[in-house]
Amino acid sequence: MLRFFVSLKFRTKNTLALQMPPKRARDISSSSDAAKRPRAFSSFAPRKVATAKNAAAVDADPPLGKLSDAVKNQNQKVKKGDAVVYWMKIADLRISDNHALSLASAQAKKEEIPLIVLFVISPQDYKAHDRGPRRIDFTLRNLTIIKDSLADLNIPLYLSTHNVRKTLPAAVLSILEDWNCTSIHGNIEYEVDELRRDTEFCRLAKTKSVRTNFVHNKCIIEPGVVTTKENKAYSVYSPYQRKWISILNDNLDHYLKDFPGPHSNADGIREDPKFSKLFRCEVPKSVPGFELEFDDKKTMESIWPAGEEVARQILDRFLHTKSRASQMGAVDPLAEGAEISDKASRIIKYGQDRDSADRDTTSRLSPYLSAGVISIRECVRATLKFQKSKKVDGSRDTGIGRWVQELAWRDFYTGVLVSFPRVSMGRPFLEKYAAVEWEAHQEVGAGGGSGGKGYIDNDPDPVGQGKDAEVLRRWKEGMTGVPVVDAAMRCIKKMGWVHNRFRMITAMYLTKDLMVEWRVGERYFMENLIDGDLASNNGGWQWSASTGVDPCPYFRIFNPYTQSTKVDPTGDFIREFVPELAKLQGSDLHNPSTSVADKLGYPRPIISHEEGRQRALKRFKEAGAGGK
Repeated sequence: MLRFFVSLKFRTKNTLALQMPPKRARDISSSSDAAKRPRAFSSFAPRKVATAKNAAAVDADPPLGKLSDAVKNQNQKVKKGDAVVYWMKIADLRISDNHALSLASAQAKKEEIPLIVLFVISPQDYKAHDRGPRRIDFTLRNLTIIKDSLADLNIPLYLSTHNVRKTLPAAVLSILEDWNCTSIHGNIEYEVDELRRDTEFCRLAKTKSVRTNFVHNKCIIEPGVVTTKENKAYSVYSPYQRKWISILNDNLDHYLKDFPGPHSNADGIREDPKFSKLFRCEVPKSVPGFELEFDDKKTMESIWPAGEEVARQILDRFLHTKSRASQMGAVDPLAEGAEISDKASRIIKYGQDRDSADRDTTSRLSPYLSAGVISIRECVRATLKFQKSKKVDGSRDTGIGRWVQELAWRDFYTGVLVSFPRVSMGRPFLEKYAAVEWEAHQEVGAGGGSGGKGYIDNDPDPVGQGKDAEVLRRWKEGMTGVPVVDAAMRCIKKMGWVHNRFRMITAMYLTKDLMVEWRVGERYFMENLIDGDLASNNGGWQWSASTGVDPCPYFRIFNPYTQSTKVDPTGDFIREFVPELAKLQGSDLHNPSTSVADKLGYPRPIISHEEGRQRALKRFKEAGAGGK
C-alpha cells in the first residue's frame, strides 16, 4: 500500500518564476531585525494553481535540468576568497551526513580558510509554500541546536531574513560579496520555485566570479537515476521500487555513503574583524506571521523535541523496542518504560502492525526526515547494521523490508515532482480530472475560487483563502459525525501529525464523500502538519483523489466505517481524541446511531457514505469521459 504522507510541501506557481533581481539587492537583515521588518508579507498573495498551459510548458522543460546545466557551466577556477559558505536550507537541518556541508568543509580545509554556514529566513516562501507555524517553530528549534554544535567547531551560523522572495538570489550574493567569499555549496531543493531560484543564483554568481555547487542530498537515489527501459520516469510505484532496490544494492557504497561532518575552523576566526561578529547572530524565537500559540508551542516541544541526537534515539527505539499503547497520541517519543526486544521490536512487527493506530507501531521519524534532521541514508544504514547484512531488505515479507519500502516512496514522489513538475503547481497529474465538479468549500461572498459548482468568482486563486463553508469547517474541526475521521482530524490539531493510514482515510473522505477538492485538503495538511513534504503530501492527496500517479481508481472509495474497525480495532484511538464517545464499545463507537450521537452531543454525519459515494462516482465518471 502506498505511503500517503510519509510526510515539505512547497507550493510552486508558474506565475512566481524568479525574475531578474536588481543589482546588489539589499533587502536582507540580521535575524534580530526580523520582527521590525515584516514588509511585503501581509500583502503577498501568491496564486496556488497554474493554468494547464503553463504547467505543461514546465513539464516539457523540467527545471532540474536547467539547474544541472547552470552548475556545470560555472567558473571552475575562481580567485580564492576569505571563506567558503554552506547555504543551509529548510530541509537540511543537520550537520552530520550532509553532502553539501561536507563538500564545503573539505574545500575550506584544503584552502585553509574558514567555513561559514548561512541560513536565510524567507517569510514569503513560507507563505507561498503553505508552511505553518509548527513547521517554522520546529525549524528554529533545530537551528538553535545546530548553532551551538557549529560554534563548538568555531563555525558561525549566520541567519538573515529576506522579505522579497524574487530578489533572494541577489541578496545572498550580496552577503557573499560582503564576506569576500567566492565559493558556495548547497543541497538541491526539488520544487519548481527553488530550482528556478538556484538556477538564477548560478547565473548571477557567474557574473561575479563566484563558484556555486548544488548537489543531491535529500533522496537515497537522486531523481533521474531510476528510469524505465525507455529512459522515462516511472509513474507507477511497484516497478519503480523493484528497480530502486536493485540499483541500491548494486551500489551500496555510493548511495549509502556517510558524508563526513565539518572540520573545525581555526580559533583565529573568533578574533577576525569580519567574521567574529557572526557568532553573535541569534536564532529568533519566531518569525512574524508564523508565531505559534504558547500552549501549542509547549506541546510541540514535548512531543517533537529537536536535534539530531533526539532523532537518532527515536530511530533506535523503533529498531530495538516494542510498541506501547501508552505511547499513542501526544506523548514524549522518548518516554521511559520502553521494553527492549530485537525479536519483537516495532520495526520487526512493522509489516503486520503498521496500520494499527492504537499503539506506537510506526517510527514517528517523519518530521525529522522531512526537515532533514536525520539523514534518510542513516536510516537505511541502520537497517543493515540491525540485520548484520550487506544487502538492503526491500521486500514485502519482513517488517524491515516494508519500512524500507516506505523510504523508497519518498524517493518515488520526489522523482515525480522533478519529472512532472506540474504536480507542484496545483495541477492534477491526470489532467482529465481537472474537470471534476467539486462542491463549494467557501461561504458565498468570502472570495472563494472559480471552476466548480458553487464557487465564487473574481478570485485569482481557485483554491481560495476565504471563509470556510460549514462542510469544510466540520472536516477541519473533526466534527463530521464519522468517528474515525474526526479522531484523525483532532489528532492533527493536537499533535501536528497523524498516523499515515488516517491521512488516507481523511483525505478520501474529504475528496470523495464530501467532494471537496484535494488542493484544499493538501493546503490544510501543509499548514498544520509538522512533517509536511510537498512531494509526499501532494502524492498522497492526489492518490486519494484519484488524480495523481499510480492513483487509487476513482471507483475505489474507502468506507470509513470499515476502515475504522481495521485501523483502530480496540477503539482506543477514537476514545483518545473523541472523548464524547469514550464510553461506547463495538460498532456503536465506530458508527454511532443517530439516537446515540444525539444523546452524547456528537454530530450526525454530514452525508451518508453511500450518498457521497454515488455522487463521487458520477462526478468522476463524467469528468473522465470528457477528458483526454
